[in-house]
Amino acid sequence: MSYTRRSKDELAARVAQDIPEGATVNLGIGQPTLVANHIPASREVLLHSENGILGMGPAPANGLEDYDLINAGKQPVTLLPGGAFFHHADSFAMMRGGHLDICVLGAFQVSATGDLANWHTGEPEAIPAVGGAMDLAIGAKQTWVMMDLLTKQGQSKLVQACSYPLTGIGCVKRVYTDLATLACTPQGLEVIDAVPGLSLEELSLLIGLPLKTV
Repeated sequence: MSYTRRSKDELAARVAQDIPEGATVNLGIGQPTLVANHIPASREVLLHSENGILGMGPAPANGLEDYDLINAGKQPVTLLPGGAFFHHADSFAMMRGGHLDICVLGAFQVSATGDLANWHTGEPEAIPAVGGAMDLAIGAKQTWVMMDLLTKQGQSKLVQACSYPLTGIGCVKRVYTDLATLACTPQGLEVIDAVPGLSLEELSLLIGLPLKTV
């Protein structure tokens, strides 16, 4: 195999590439927050945070952080002209009411048909509850996942069926990884693209599941 994995920023740029003009988007905690730094300045995208912000911009420059202005992951953010703050309950009403076009979440596992497991692995120090991920995964019109394809032990995070507790069933439409972009369908996984040098056969072996091309 002769290929190079996408860096975290390259992966974020790949996700940003597919976000359409005018979309309202929630970026989940962790890797997805990097997507904000790669949305073209010429493209109007409204970024939402579940703690009550609409209209976030890219991360602030070093030294210009304002810790009264943070996202749901407690990272400092910027606010674009026209941005707004509102109550936490109003933010969840947006999420649950179908007002988000896309949410981008991290994941521990995603099944071939789009089941999502992203809140608990059984580890003693894991967070105790699913939190807003459940509302985002089910409430958004499209749920995308951004993650490394393999665990540190070399196991695929894309699986036939999730072994971890589920966040949502059949909710994930696309999975963006460091090696490939795939769609989850009722018939299984479809490959949208892969990094140069990685063949369909090699990708299928890494994931351990049959793959189709779009």
